[in-house]
Amino acid sequence: MEGENGRYWEIETMKMEQVSPNCFAVLNEKNLVCDANSGLINLGGGVVIDTQSDLAHARQMIELFGKVWRAKPTRVINTHEDADHVWGNQLFEGAEIIAHRTAAERMKHVADPKETQALLKAAGSFLPSLLLRVLHPGALAIARQLLQDYNFDGITLALPTTVFDERHVLNLDGTEVHLIFVGPCHQAGDTIIHVPKEGVLFAGDVLFRLCTPMGWTGTYAKWLKTLDLMISLKPNVVVPGHGPVCGIEGITEMKAYLEYLRNESRRCFDQGPPSSFDPSEPGEKKRVHRGGSFRCTEQYCSRYMVGTRGKGEVSTGTNHLGFRLVKSVSAVSR
Repeated sequence: MEGENGRYWEIETMKMEQVSPNCFAVLNEKNLVCDANSGLINLGGGVVIDTQSDLAHARQMIELFGKVWRAKPTRVINTHEDADHVWGNQLFEGAEIIAHRTAAERMKHVADPKETQALLKAAGSFLPSLLLRVLHPGALAIARQLLQDYNFDGITLALPTTVFDERHVLNLDGTEVHLIFVGPCHQAGDTIIHVPKEGVLFAGDVLFRLCTPMGWTGTYAKWLKTLDLMISLKPNVVVPGHGPVCGIEGITEMKAYLEYLRNESRRCFDQGPPSSFDPSEPGEKKRVHRGGSFRCTEQYCSRYMVGTRGKGEVSTGTNHLGFRLVKSVSAVSR
């Protein structure tokens, strides 16, 4: 069957699309949470870009790539540290796994499968799911969606074996592949992969297509600067981290969206609410306190827990309500 950019093959909700003579993309067509894309450069022993969110999806990806590359690829590139791009790494035993130095270090915490495994287990159990519904309804909704398509059992985090700082170049049978560090945008270790000879850019999660982009660690300024860099590379085809394959128009559309979001956020922030949203004291100005512990997981350290935010007087100097652990449990028991 012929696709817009070349041949494509389908397995359930995943398809592989040929985007240039030697580059392929595996796309998750539902485009929901964790539905990340992967890439294959069919040269120099084979290079896989990102390895999917669980072992079942990674095996489907390998099956699709096997239609054009029979041997096990010798290299894997992780575009950043998020779990949905690295949890298939373990299936490429013996391959060189390449990532930016920051991604490799943060991956140990950001992509630790234990937290997600525990969340899905709780969502599938009666009493824990009731507790989640009360305390973290958003987390419960995400977990229930993930349970429809994903199984995170058996995942062992396989970390990068080769790290780089600013740029890294691979030579694949005379075709150069440029790994360019651009983080932090979506994540701290963001890397884009440019194959100039093929006219292809693998953008990782610096580019979201037809879905809402998520940014964990970067700034508007840095992300917009990176999108300008991507446009300057003049790729014919862009493979986003999430969503369908596009051209430069996909980059310009996302840039326009981020600029709109930044400008509207600034306008609303400067304007402030016309009155208090506190029904118990309407019209009274309040100060929002961040909630939760900033000594817990790294994910919460950077943005705290939305579900435990509170209110206070405008004149207060307190901006956080939470706790710090000053002794270990074992020390207290003694």
